Amino acid sequence: MSFSPLFLSCSVALSICLSDTGDGNPRESSPFINNADDDKGTLYDGKNMALFEEEMDSNPMVSSLLNKLANYTNLTQGVREHEEADEDEGAKNPQMGTFIGVYLPCLQNILGVILFLRMTWIVGTAGILESFIIVSMCCSCTMLTAISMSAIATNGVVPAGGSYYMISRSLGPEFGGAVGLCFYLGTTFAGAMYILGTIEILLTYIVPSAAIFKAEEKAQEADALLNNMRVYGTCCLTLMALVVFVGVKYVNKLALVFLACVVLSILAIYAGVIKTIFEPPIFPVCLLGNRTLQNHGFDKCMKTEIIDNVTVTTKLWSLFCKGPELNASCNEYFTLNNVTEIQGIPGLTSGVISENMWGSYGPAGMLVEKAMPSVPASDASQDKHMPYVVNDITAFFTLLVGIYFPSVTGIMAGSNRSGDLRDAQRSIPIGTILAIATTTIIYLSCVVMFGACIEGVLLRDKFGDSVKGNLVIGTLSWPSPWVIVIGSFFSCCGAGLQSLTGAPRLLQAIARDGIVPFLEVFGHGKANGEPTWALLLTAVICESGILIASLDAVAPILSMFFLMCYLFVNLACALQTLLRTPNWRPRFKYYHWTLSFLGMSLCLALMFISSWYYALVAMLIAGCIYKYIEYRGAEKEWGDGIRGLSLNAARYALIRLEEAPPHTKNWRPQLLVLLNLDSELSVKHPRLLSFTTQLKAGKGLTIVGSVLEGTFLSRESDAKRAEQSIKSAMASEKTKGFCHVVVSSNLRDGFSHLIQSAGLGGMKHNSVLMAWPTNWKQSSDPQSWKNFIETIRETTAAHQALLVAKNVDSFPHQERLAEGTIDVWWIVHDGGLLMLLPFLLQQHKVWRKCKMRIFTVAQLDDNSIQMKKDLQMFLYHLRLNAEVEVVEMHDSDISAFTYEKTLVMEQRSQMLKQMQLSRTEREREAQLIHDRNTASHAALNDKADVSPERVHMTWTKDKFCTERNRNRDHSANMAVRDLFSMKPEWESLNQSNVRCMHTAIKLNEVVANKSQGAHLVLLNMPGPPKNRGGDENYMEFLEVLMEGLNRVLLVRGGGREVITIYS
Repeated sequence: MSFSPLFLSCSVALSICLSDTGDGNPRESSPFINNADDDKGTLYDGKNMALFEEEMDSNPMVSSLLNKLANYTNLTQGVREHEEADEDEGAKNPQMGTFIGVYLPCLQNILGVILFLRMTWIVGTAGILESFIIVSMCCSCTMLTAISMSAIATNGVVPAGGSYYMISRSLGPEFGGAVGLCFYLGTTFAGAMYILGTIEILLTYIVPSAAIFKAEEKAQEADALLNNMRVYGTCCLTLMALVVFVGVKYVNKLALVFLACVVLSILAIYAGVIKTIFEPPIFPVCLLGNRTLQNHGFDKCMKTEIIDNVTVTTKLWSLFCKGPELNASCNEYFTLNNVTEIQGIPGLTSGVISENMWGSYGPAGMLVEKAMPSVPASDASQDKHMPYVVNDITAFFTLLVGIYFPSVTGIMAGSNRSGDLRDAQRSIPIGTILAIATTTIIYLSCVVMFGACIEGVLLRDKFGDSVKGNLVIGTLSWPSPWVIVIGSFFSCCGAGLQSLTGAPRLLQAIARDGIVPFLEVFGHGKANGEPTWALLLTAVICESGILIASLDAVAPILSMFFLMCYLFVNLACALQTLLRTPNWRPRFKYYHWTLSFLGMSLCLALMFISSWYYALVAMLIAGCIYKYIEYRGAEKEWGDGIRGLSLNAARYALIRLEEAPPHTKNWRPQLLVLLNLDSELSVKHPRLLSFTTQLKAGKGLTIVGSVLEGTFLSRESDAKRAEQSIKSAMASEKTKGFCHVVVSSNLRDGFSHLIQSAGLGGMKHNSVLMAWPTNWKQSSDPQSWKNFIETIRETTAAHQALLVAKNVDSFPHQERLAEGTIDVWWIVHDGGLLMLLPFLLQQHKVWRKCKMRIFTVAQLDDNSIQMKKDLQMFLYHLRLNAEVEVVEMHDSDISAFTYEKTLVMEQRSQMLKQMQLSRTEREREAQLIHDRNTASHAALNDKADVSPERVHMTWTKDKFCTERNRNRDHSANMAVRDLFSMKPEWESLNQSNVRCMHTAIKLNEVVANKSQGAHLVLLNMPGPPKNRGGDENYMEFLEVLMEGLNRVLLVRGGGREVITIYS
């Protein structure tokens, strides 16, 4: 059996092209496009694989897989889609090879306007050695980037979008969107640069007379040129945008013509250099003293000439003197120095290379001078009005780097055409690297050739004013300067058109990915897919570059954006290599993470070398886009390297956290929020999530868990729905955390599993937050409140803190509370969590205006004044601002209301039990009740002897024992005193229950009196009884304790100190 050669290149693309829907969401149900429709009705009838026939729908046979891979066709992308839509052609198999598909497009995009218009000036200004360094740095940067890009491009099929697709799929949507938009801006400004280059060639070298604005004085020439560039540039941009809008296919077909212009121009330069060895071209340069003259207003380089034996002045004389007479008043420097004429192109063997070896930097307005003796003038104030060649801008090394770098961009042209290539995995690395190597050789040889063939003053003459306005590089070419002029003109036109063609498609690709919401409108276009709105935005941005009007000012801007793009290509390759992700299997093997890191460092260095403030602005733009996508963008899962890096970092951090428990100073509540769901799997109490957000403020760990009854096999879909419901509720309540839904045979076991196993390693919860079961009395199923109590017991056993919110639905949502108080009732000290929680809540805007009040309870023999002072000092050391109040609770007789309340509680408990028990079980339960009542006093005595180890009472141990004995004596005396007034049914009551009810009622009276108007009341939560028979009574005690209070948070510490006075 033989397969199509395309199979080899498509196999790597399985995970990208076949299992992705295009919106970033993998189609897990089917790894093939349109698989569901194609396979309908297809059944496997064989007997050899009967064991697997039930799984054939989700797991196809290997033969079926290979058949679909072999028949897979990678449709061509980009402009070709537009052409096929116009011509109603079907999809064609890509046929481009390395030379046509990658090498030539890269060559055409790399060689361009900077080579023709600025290369000679850079060599003359920086010198051969420094120019060599500039070219070497920039070409090394692109070569290293090409190696990284080749590795990424051969790690799967790269659709249209080129570098954007590679970066976004390697570094994630945030980096991908930020760098993709930077690359888009770079491409757009490149279009502006090419248009400015086109207009500069047109107005300076082809038809100078077409200028609209003309300078009357030499000082106004620069402004006039800029205004002409703006007017003509805007007209040219409009024309090009119309061409792109109407007929993109013609732009694509003319690409070969533009490429021919570039190649012919390069060949003309080399031919001209060779010709200078035998016959240098005649391009004289006129010098006055050592100063270079603009050769526009005169034709002879002499002050006077003899005609018919009469000495007459020349046109040059009239430029420096006030009249043509020999005795006219002339410029001092003109009088003191002679005029000499030198050859602008002395030739390759002239030895001028030694003079051009070193740089000649200077400020704007500095005269271009040759290194030869001259007589200086005493008054140089008139020099700026004389026809000298001067620097139009201040030149320095870093500026030249920024201006030159755009001439090495364009290395992505091959990867952008990956859809049109016969074998992209082979063609992209070879074609791109060969193109960079070729252009590097061309640039380095041009540096040497220009320095060896052209006079230094002519090299520094940016616009060729000293050679009658000829293009300087054109003076070197053969057979005519017009070859270079026309060739560079069409080359710049073609490059501008291609930028205006490619940039809108790049923006359209970003918009269609849906990662930047406000760009979605630019994903739409004409019926054939032409990005109309994106083209309009591109034209507007391009116009802003044209209004700058200076090629030298625009070039560093696009250098920043391209360098940032290349930086992230190198980062993506280095990251994938270091993480060693299983999917990282590039066919291009000649890469290493050190090369990628070196390329990344070089890109960063070049950014700051070129222009540190442009670099910072570009980084700020990319950073803002990154944060915007992170905050508002659609979530995409592209299997990117940043996610892999996050996983590695998380694993490392978790291992480090496992080494030791957190110190008290680092302790913060890591919450497990236990939610209940209704029959529709919606969250019953979403305000619990609001409270979580306010308590956490996005810091620390939050796990939101819930339990479904049943088996996982039968309720798998319900579990996913419940998880989505909880996640949507978390999003609406702005709760940042993780969601965990467990399916268990009963709710109690499910919550127990969550408490035991939620979290991972050192990132486990230390606190549990849940809602108070409001309607537990009316519930026909006692299991609900029993589960609640069991959860309390299990959090205590796990040494975890517990927070129970009563009336949670009345808690604030996002609205800010008016000034009020958060009241803390500190009855027992169990780690300081009661005081830490209000402080954390006050950090959130909802509770920021609330003040904290701390109440503690004093008994009869306590010194209330001293207690208040001690507590104030304690809070001062804790750096907490709170009002302190000590509430005195004096001993009082147990009221008849307490007895009645206890009686109702016990009767209700007995009635519910009898309703659920059989006759024999009733008798057994009656015996148990009798035994429990007779043993109640003994249990009370035993309880006094057991001192809790982890919970520290506000009362001392001696005080507690004294209080216990006093209460016991008091109870006995009361029993004798009230013996005749007690109702008969009160005598059978459990005295422990009576005392607990008495405490709950009295404490509730005090709390309700002091904290009725508080926004939130925090109370110590008493622990459940060890004997499970009193669970229902325990619920009643808590209910009485919180009666009449609106928002209550019961707090039970986890048995460790969570707040400290030490720094």
